[in-house]
Amino acid sequence: MPRDRFEELVAEALDEIPRELARAMDNVVVLVEDRDPGDPTLLGLYHGIALTERLSHYGGELPDRIFIYREAILDICETEDDVIDEVAITVVHEIAHHFGIDDARLHELGWG
Repeated sequence: MPRDRFEELVAEALDEIPRELARAMDNVVVLVEDRDPGDPTLLGLYHGIALTERLSHYGGELPDRIFIYREAILDICETEDDVIDEVAITVVHEIAHHFGIDDARLHELGWG
């Protein structure tokens, strides 16, 4: 799958985030990369300070980053529909980390 099509899928997944949650997201950017250099099988990664951990002195920080790893997702998918589903799951999973939801809770909710 070409990179531009994959980026479209990420944008579409972001468009599906409920408006209230999208408005609550703060100082975060979503980026598409080919792979995580430390773990090439990783599908996504949140790097930043979760909203639940930001204190009153938080300010002037660079944006948090959500990485969606294209090649890792493509490795585990057989069809474009599989890619669409996995991108949506990965985007929701990483946004949940931005809101302070950990992996254990995500697994409980079925987004593991």
